[in-house]
Amino acid sequence: MADEHIHTGGPEAPAAGEAIHLPGPSYLPVTTAFGMTLAVCGVVLALPMTAIGLIIAAVSVWRWIGETRTEMGELPLEHH
Repeated sequence: MADEHIHTGGPEAPAAGEAIHLPGPSYLPVTTAFGMTLAVCGVVLALPMTAIGLIIAAVSVWRWIGETRTEMGELPLEHH
Protein backbone atom coordinates (compact mmCIF):
# COMPACT_ATOMS: atom_id res chain seq x y z
CA MET A 1 0.00 0.00 0.00
CA ALA A 2 1.10 3.58 -0.57
CA ASP A 3 0.44 4.59 3.06
CA GLU A 4 3.29 2.39 4.29
CA HIS A 5 5.93 4.65 2.70
CA ILE A 6 4.93 7.93 4.39
CA HIS A 7 7.63 9.20 6.77
CA THR A 8 6.12 11.09 9.70
CA GLY A 9 8.84 10.93 12.36
CA GLY A 10 11.23 13.55 10.92
CA PRO A 11 11.97 17.09 12.04
CA GLU A 12 9.46 19.86 11.51
CA ALA A 13 9.88 22.21 8.57
CA PRO A 14 11.15 25.71 9.46
CA ALA A 15 8.66 28.55 9.67
CA ALA A 16 8.22 30.86 6.68
CA GLY A 17 10.83 33.64 6.57
CA GLU A 18 8.93 36.56 5.12
CA ALA A 19 5.56 37.36 3.61
CA ILE A 20 5.24 37.42 -0.18
CA HIS A 21 3.92 40.64 -1.66
CA LEU A 22 1.41 40.22 -4.48
CA PRO A 23 -0.04 43.17 -6.38
CA GLY A 24 -3.72 43.90 -6.02
CA PRO A 25 -6.24 43.16 -8.75
CA SER A 26 -6.35 45.65 -11.60
CA TYR A 27 -8.35 46.15 -14.79
CA LEU A 28 -5.48 48.09 -16.42
CA PRO A 29 -3.79 45.12 -18.15
CA VAL A 30 -7.10 44.33 -19.84
CA THR A 31 -7.65 47.90 -21.02
CA THR A 32 -4.06 48.06 -22.30
CA ALA A 33 -4.62 44.86 -24.28
CA PHE A 34 -7.92 46.21 -25.60
CA GLY A 35 -6.27 49.45 -26.74
CA MET A 36 -3.45 47.59 -28.47
CA THR A 37 -5.93 45.25 -30.17
CA LEU A 38 -7.97 48.20 -31.35
CA ALA A 39 -4.84 49.92 -32.68
CA VAL A 40 -3.68 46.84 -34.60
CA CYS A 41 -7.12 46.26 -36.08
CA GLY A 42 -7.28 49.93 -36.98
CA VAL A 43 -4.16 49.61 -39.13
CA VAL A 44 -6.19 47.36 -41.42
CA LEU A 45 -9.62 48.94 -41.07
CA ALA A 46 -9.39 52.69 -40.38
CA LEU A 47 -6.75 55.15 -39.22
CA PRO A 48 -9.01 56.83 -36.60
CA MET A 49 -9.49 53.43 -34.95
CA THR A 50 -5.71 53.15 -34.65
CA ALA A 51 -5.48 56.56 -33.01
CA ILE A 52 -8.24 55.73 -30.53
CA GLY A 53 -6.60 52.40 -29.68
CA LEU A 54 -3.20 54.03 -29.14
CA ILE A 55 -4.76 56.66 -26.87
CA ILE A 56 -6.53 53.99 -24.81
CA ALA A 57 -3.32 51.95 -24.54
CA ALA A 58 -1.19 54.98 -23.62
CA VAL A 59 -3.59 56.16 -20.90
CA SER A 60 -3.86 52.61 -19.51
CA VAL A 61 -0.09 52.17 -19.39
CA TRP A 62 0.31 55.62 -17.77
CA ARG A 63 -2.22 54.76 -15.04
CA TRP A 64 -0.76 51.26 -14.61
CA ILE A 65 2.71 52.69 -14.01
CA GLY A 66 1.30 55.24 -11.55
CA GLU A 67 -0.60 52.54 -9.68
CA THR A 68 2.54 50.39 -9.48
CA ARG A 69 4.66 53.30 -8.22
CA THR A 70 2.09 54.03 -5.51
CA GLU A 71 1.98 50.38 -4.50
CA MET A 72 5.78 50.14 -4.40
CA GLY A 73 5.91 53.27 -2.22
CA GLU A 74 3.70 51.59 0.37
CA LEU A 75 6.04 48.61 0.80
CA PRO A 76 8.36 48.41 3.81
CA LEU A 77 11.90 49.74 3.20
CA GLU A 78 13.53 46.28 3.13
CA HIS A 79 11.48 45.40 0.02
CA HIS A 80 12.70 48.30 -2.15
